[in-house]
Amino acid sequence: MTKALPAVVALCVGITMTLPSHLVGQTDGHTADEAAIRAVVVRQGDTWSRHDAPGYAALFTEDCNVVNVLGWWWKGRPELETKLTAAFAFVFRESRLTITDVQTHFIKSDVAVAHARWTMTGAMNPTGGAPAPSSGIQTLVLTRTTAGAWLIAEFQNTNSVPERPFPAGPITPGGARP
Repeated sequence: MTKALPAVVALCVGITMTLPSHLVGQTDGHTADEAAIRAVVVRQGDTWSRHDAPGYAALFTEDCNVVNVLGWWWKGRPELETKLTAAFAFVFRESRLTITDVQTHFIKSDVAVAHARWTMTGAMNPTGGAPAPSSGIQTLVLTRTTAGAWLIAEFQNTNSVPERPFPAGPITPGGARP
């Protein structure tokens, strides 16, 4: 029986090495990748707060898609940079963006989804209405380039409001319950 043990261990190790990493737990490579992804997401806040549109746009792939909190869809790094340059001139001139939490899930070894909580101060509302919301959640799809850098390929930003229970019955047009 002791002669068979090394063969069984070798077989188990061999099988484990052929499984996708998400089936055998995260590897040290994912730990390093998580840190690199977190750095990219946090760098958003740094470049935003410096009102550095080219630096912010450089965190994205050339063919990125960006949907902001108002549902405005910007396609490609050049459009993102152009729109942010205009936004930083007035509406976001005094704004400061802080990333407060980043959680990452790997789809493939070179594709990850990150969710990031953020807070912002000093922003005006781009539509001229009430002050802009001060917190939200971003959903980001990041891809690893052939050079090993992580860039944001897809981006969706959502304002946050405190969660509360759904109504248990009908609501009248004025918001009151019958």
